[in-house]
Amino acid sequence: MDLREESSRFGSFSGANLRNLSSSSSAFFSANQSPFFSPRSPTCQIPTRSDIPCDITKKVVESLASNSGIPPPESPLIVRFPASDVSSVPPPSTSSHFWKFDHVSSSTGIASNTLSCYGNEYARHIEKQKKLGRIHGTSHTHTHTQTSTSFSSHRLRRYDVYIGFHGRKPLLLRFTNWLRAELEAQGLSCFVTDRARCRNSQKHGIVERAMDACSFGVVILTRKSFKNPYTIEELSFFSGKKNLFPIYFDLGPDDCLVRDIVERRGEMWEKHGGELWVLYGGLENEWKDAISALARVDEWKLEARDGNWRDCILRAVTLLALKLGRRSVVDRMTKWKEKAEKEELPFPRNENFIGRKKELSELEFMLFGDVSGDAERDYFELKARHRQKNVTIGWGRSSSVEERRRERQMKSGRRKGKEPVMWKESEKEIEMQSIEFPQTKQEAPKPKSGTRHGRRSKSIKVVYGKGIACVSGESGIGKTELLLEFAYRFHQRYKMVLWVGGESRYIRQNYLNLWSFLEVDVGVESGFEKSRIKSFEEQEESAVARVRKELMRNIPFLVVIDNLESEKDWWDRKLIMDLLPRFGGETHILISTRLPRVMNLEPLKLSYLSGVEAMSLMQGSMKDYPVAEIDALRVIEEKLGRLTLGIAIVGAILSELPINPSRLLDTINRMLLRDLTRSGSETHSLRKHNFLLQLFEVCFSIFDNTGGPRSLATKMVLASGWFAPASIPISLLSLAARKIPEKHHHTRLWKKFLCSLTCGFTSAQIRKSEAEASSMLLRFNIARSCTKAGQIQFNELIKLYVRKRGVIGVAQATVQAVISRGSISQHAEHIWAACFLLFGFGKDPIVVELKVSELLFLVKEVILPLAIRTFITFSQCSAALELLRLCTNALEAADQVFVTPVEKWLDKSLCWKPIQTNAQLNPCLWQELALSRATVLETRAKLMLRGGQFDIGDDLIRKAIFIRTSIRGEDHPDTVSARETLSKITRLLANVQIHTLP
Repeated sequence: MDLREESSRFGSFSGANLRNLSSSSSAFFSANQSPFFSPRSPTCQIPTRSDIPCDITKKVVESLASNSGIPPPESPLIVRFPASDVSSVPPPSTSSHFWKFDHVSSSTGIASNTLSCYGNEYARHIEKQKKLGRIHGTSHTHTHTQTSTSFSSHRLRRYDVYIGFHGRKPLLLRFTNWLRAELEAQGLSCFVTDRARCRNSQKHGIVERAMDACSFGVVILTRKSFKNPYTIEELSFFSGKKNLFPIYFDLGPDDCLVRDIVERRGEMWEKHGGELWVLYGGLENEWKDAISALARVDEWKLEARDGNWRDCILRAVTLLALKLGRRSVVDRMTKWKEKAEKEELPFPRNENFIGRKKELSELEFMLFGDVSGDAERDYFELKARHRQKNVTIGWGRSSSVEERRRERQMKSGRRKGKEPVMWKESEKEIEMQSIEFPQTKQEAPKPKSGTRHGRRSKSIKVVYGKGIACVSGESGIGKTELLLEFAYRFHQRYKMVLWVGGESRYIRQNYLNLWSFLEVDVGVESGFEKSRIKSFEEQEESAVARVRKELMRNIPFLVVIDNLESEKDWWDRKLIMDLLPRFGGETHILISTRLPRVMNLEPLKLSYLSGVEAMSLMQGSMKDYPVAEIDALRVIEEKLGRLTLGIAIVGAILSELPINPSRLLDTINRMLLRDLTRSGSETHSLRKHNFLLQLFEVCFSIFDNTGGPRSLATKMVLASGWFAPASIPISLLSLAARKIPEKHHHTRLWKKFLCSLTCGFTSAQIRKSEAEASSMLLRFNIARSCTKAGQIQFNELIKLYVRKRGVIGVAQATVQAVISRGSISQHAEHIWAACFLLFGFGKDPIVVELKVSELLFLVKEVILPLAIRTFITFSQCSAALELLRLCTNALEAADQVFVTPVEKWLDKSLCWKPIQTNAQLNPCLWQELALSRATVLETRAKLMLRGGQFDIGDDLIRKAIFIRTSIRGEDHPDTVSARETLSKITRLLANVQIHTLP
């Protein structure tokens, strides 16, 4: 649970009850023994006076009072509120642990009580006491009596930071949740409370002790805080101790002037100002002194506005850590901030982003359940598609019937009340169902016609405020641009934006790559747990669970899954939902896809830009065109299918070249298209956009005319189609482009000869040509720039077209470039893309075939390191094993070619007897091929040990031993090492057989 649920649980005080609360002049309790127990706590319950003898009750009360400094119940200091206000209070903990209150959630959340502190030892102790009570037949009353007396001698823990706030605004609660979670993640203990929600004197006593025991007091100030007596008391107390740490939420230090507030000066205080101390019966001088104390805090003045949450929280954590002497925390936060600034978002912000205001506001509404800033003006205009009755779309957060009834009375004339929504999540789908609440206790919900027992026959697909949103639209419509703009606008509301490519073959690897940002280890474990070896599937699930668990903490992240291709993973056909954290937490999920529906959610279907916005994007920096040219632009827009990608390219051409729209339209119409290879759904989708494909050809023609026939820019676009969906290094892309064979072979020979003569100038010329070619691609919007220096990315529609264009030798050149220059740590996605072309994963055909010498280099330098890294570092066992299996098949196929008999007339004429096989022609190469196969077999066998598949490992290692013994003999170190592996597998296999015997 979090602060939202916590706040809704406690009611507010009336004006009469607030007059007797402790003020800054009241004596605060020191951090002494404080054994409080809740009379209504479900986990710890003190026996009533009727359950135990009177003398025992008197002794217990006297013991509590003497040990903790708490007056007995008859004392006027503790009896401040009527009995109806008494609520559950937390049970005590040991001196070495936090307080634990009733209904406390997991360590990643905030307790449902207003007093929020954390720890698990006490919960385990209570559970153990319950079990002992059940075993020995003792009652819970007796058990908890023993617990209360055993804990009564322990002292209150001293906290590092006290965090006080006031209000139930969702954004305020989210900010407070994040601040508390970030502090605790860095090892700083916190005590968090909204004291206005405490309903009894015991809880107020606990808070006062915590305030006195904390090293620093963080008070989050809003406009309504100055009406709250508890905030005034906190300001007075911590300013008196010289440890006040104010954080101004949606206001600034200059706004907190006594005269401006009292006289209602300025836009902020016209509504919220005045004699605020009168509202709760406080004293004017005490109120003014508390507000004036803020001006004396010169060292710390942090402002948390809508656009700087992250910076404010990181600054607060850093300052508090410095004051507490935690230098390691400061260093860690500094390193993390530098890493986030460099690697957080994959693309720079689009300065020419146009339109989409409604979509951005609706995405904010779908994720947060609320809107802020400029979008607040459009708040009431947002409407859900296929909206159904009784569905909350962001309003109506009250959890009690009475609060909903009061809100409906107050909202008359503003908006109609909405009904809350119950979130239901299952293994296969996510759905919401409406909950009917009666107006009064006697009223019962009326079932709707056509339904049974008042329930809906269909699940409701519209989701607001649950932290997940999906954007759907065809390729090139601008989904990525929308998600990128949203990420830049709201990145300060999250600790980090985590961008994940959603292509089905890469999504799991991309998801596990988040470990470096989340600082979790996703590598395989030892595999042994209580004498049991984990299977490959369990190890993969464990790695995913570690990332998933980190995302389910109260620290907010934004996970952006761009271009989700399928709801199921390509490797094991499991649901993508298994990777994601549970929805409804602090972490938000934002998905873009071409699919009409994802995970039973109704997506935000992205429409085209309006006519005005499209014209503005096409005209760019050009002056006003005459009416005839405007008509030509409208025709171009219509023929492009209003795709944002095509409109942006047209705008770039008109800005870069001295050409008018009508001439450009004529040029596109006269451009001939290449025949697309193969058939299928992808080819059919391309043929729907013939005019866009003609526009691509116009761009290629421009590149060729600028840089000569088959210029480097054109060839870079052709090569991009065979790379992975990730960003491509320009140097690697340029190398692949240069390896594409020319149409005229004699020209290629002359170029080689000239390169040999000018080798001293080659590197500088190559770098210059790469920069010019990439700059041209970026200027014409064919490629997108990336935040990583020296990398660019292409739209998937362009990559699909150049693949179907069928230029010979492009895939071969791409694979050779990746193999020769690719780095496994930096370009793993592109190496995997080359492997897909080489080995034919799944039902894919083998696109590229290598020579034996190239295959041997590939196995030694690429395949084995890639497989081991994928298995050990990322726990992707199935992918690594499949790669090694297909590699073994490729080596066996090459070996079969070597042992196939061949005859050459030249060899017959020069030798006494004819040569029968290629193995006899190239014995060294054949031996190297066989030994490489043995190495791959041995690697597979060792990996099989980690998954408990000893029988398969035994078969593989025996094949490796046979090959090495035949070529290198029994005494060779490699053969001896393989035999040791066989011995280990044999022992483990024998143990398994022994334990499985009946």
